[in-house]
Amino acid sequence: MLTKKTNLLALAMLVLVALAAITASSWLPFSPAAISPEQRLTGPSSAHWFGTDDFGRDIFSRTIVAARVSLSVGVIVAVLSTVIGTVIGLISGYFRKVDFVLMRIIDGFLAFPALILALALVAALGGSITNIIIALTLAFFPVMARVVRSATLQVKNQSYIEAAQTTGSSHAVIIFKYILPNILSPVIVQSTFIFAKAILAEAALSFLGVGVNPSTPTWGNMLQEAQIYVTIAPWYSIFPGLAIVITVLALNLLGDGLRDSFNPHHAKRKRKTKLA
Repeated sequence: MLTKKTNLLALAMLVLVALAAITASSWLPFSPAAISPEQRLTGPSSAHWFGTDDFGRDIFSRTIVAARVSLSVGVIVAVLSTVIGTVIGLISGYFRKVDFVLMRIIDGFLAFPALILALALVAALGGSITNIIIALTLAFFPVMARVVRSATLQVKNQSYIEAAQTTGSSHAVIIFKYILPNILSPVIVQSTFIFAKAILAEAALSFLGVGVNPSTPTWGNMLQEAQIYVTIAPWYSIFPGLAIVITVLALNLLGDGLRDSFNPHHAKRKRKTKLA
């Protein structure tokens, strides 16, 4: 499915980041919590590849360990948002009697920017990984619900759905056997974008100080700690920032590639636009 080199490169980058985060404890040169005051704010070197922070902690080790938090939050939020949004979208698109009520509830969530809604929820619930996941799921599932509802409405009007209804197939059979398999393409593509947005949102919440406990390294709180040292120790903020950029960029490229693979007509339109 992924035929373009950029898409394969994006997938390779994601796999590399994930493997580094998963296996970090077995090969990292320093503990992410190890303090070394005499090495405070030293630049990148053969000993400390990304330099050290204001406590003398190894930035490379902290950046790799921080990937665990970002990827874990991103994966869980993407899965939960996809499941909840898909269920609501299917019900809303198929059962027209409840469509109005469900969509007005979804509109209520969409009335607030996702990050603002997540910020308010985390501030109310408290800063922890569990609460961040809950807040981000509530912020992102409405978009998935809208996408699934739209796709369901299109598939529902197909002749094979009418044939299934005529033969007496139950609603559950029609939804899960005939509709759901035919709307998986937009669902998968949208889930990759939610994954990327969740990583950005988690970093933003941590940067604002309402994320996980500051003792747990995340890309967001590393940037927050580094902001006052930008001029004298630029490496402190550059490497966590690059980790966010690389991961989110790879996810977006992967999402674009999947969309083009599932929808060849969209890819053709993009090529015509570039030629024009």
